[in-house]
Amino acid sequence: MHRLKKATTLIEAFNDICEMDAPLNERLAAYSDALRELNFPFSEAYDELVARLKAGEVGSTAPGIGDVMPPFSLPANGGRLVHLEEILSVGPAVISFNRGHWCPYCRIELKSIAEHQDEIVACGGQLVSILPDRQQFVNQLPEEVLREFIILTDVDNTYALSLGLVIWLGERIAALMEGRGHRLGTYQGNEGWFVPLPATFVVGCDGRVIARQVNPDFRKRMEIDDIIAALRSAQPTLPSAKA
Repeated sequence: MHRLKKATTLIEAFNDICEMDAPLNERLAAYSDALRELNFPFSEAYDELVARLKAGEVGSTAPGIGDVMPPFSLPANGGRLVHLEEILSVGPAVISFNRGHWCPYCRIELKSIAEHQDEIVACGGQLVSILPDRQQFVNQLPEEVLREFIILTDVDNTYALSLGLVIWLGERIAALMEGRGHRLGTYQGNEGWFVPLPATFVVGCDGRVIARQVNPDFRKRMEIDDIIAALRSAQPTLPSAKA
């Protein structure tokens, strides 16, 4: 087990967390702890945001297990449109909604999933990340994420909105982010300060949701073991290798 050393800066803590030999949610919790220990105002602001999202039952109308995942046509690198049907024709998909390339929680999540690409491919799975960033900013994601994931841009959060997964960050978080040089208006091409609620759906070749995690506390994500277990359960639905 990699032990997290005492960090003096948030960047140092983030880099060390990314190298932790620990389950995904332990890594994410370690980042939340670092925010508190280093007295970053984001910690309290995120607590307030999560409380607001829970009170509003955000995400409660998103597709559930057994539901058909609504189709999409979203641009990938180079502007090519990628369709959900096209993805599922190859195999089941792990579809992750992420706030943006700038989000440390999302970067930790995506990097952790990418580390298990071999196991996911062995189950026939594909990795998809949907986020609202324009392509030039998508390309700032870690190299291993860009290599292992199909990265799709959800312009103006249109698809996420259709699933009930869009949240407003609020004025306090907007001010904190701008203070650190993060301008969603530039990243997304609009000034709404809306992002998707991070969520993960494992979708079978038949288009139905096999497993999901939709949690108003966006600091918690679907564990890798749960993703792999869901993909393994989907394997019988894959076409037989024998003619």
